[in-house]
Amino acid sequence: MRFTPGACFALLLGMTLTACIQSAGTKGSTEPGAAAPAAREGEPLPRFVGVIGAKAQHSPPFLGVPDTNFYCLRSFIDRQARETQHQLYVSDSYSGAERHWDAAHDGEGRSLRFIEIGKNEITCDGGCSYLEEFAAVIPESELRASPRGLTVIFTGRSGAEKRIAVSDAQIAAQLSAVDRGRNPVQPAAALAAPQSLPPHQ
Repeated sequence: MRFTPGACFALLLGMTLTACIQSAGTKGSTEPGAAAPAAREGEPLPRFVGVIGAKAQHSPPFLGVPDTNFYCLRSFIDRQARETQHQLYVSDSYSGAERHWDAAHDGEGRSLRFIEIGKNEITCDGGCSYLEEFAAVIPESELRASPRGLTVIFTGRSGAEKRIAVSDAQIAAQLSAVDRGRNPVQPAAALAAPQSLPPHQ
């Protein structure tokens, strides 16, 4: 079977995103608006849950390939440690000089922790194209204090800058799903026999 350049890129992108989510150590995931996974009868609740928000475009799809040049909120919940990390994840595909994304700050100028997830050279036939994946860690307090949305500005060593506006609807949906992920609905049998559940840490 012969793959077109677009098909090869879409396959590469899918593999990269899958690896990215798996590397975060999540054992379950849910989308905002969906019910958080409940344990089956007799099974303990999963320790880790990932909540992946709806995708939105920050630029037109690269070369018309779907699922490119998007961003989304994502949250990783550790129920045992009672910790949650929230990220604004960005997938950026482009042609030309490498942008080398390496820093982030919020709309007020406060520095945010930058995470470099991956970089792939798509092709260098007739000029190079790249896929960079990166994220900014957003404190939950900042998400909850942004009822009208927030802006994250990414910068690169090349001098490039990308401003991403996260809407109030995206934030509200993400936090609602995170709250459900932290407190999943229990099966009736489990609720009737709380001694069968793992103790709270």
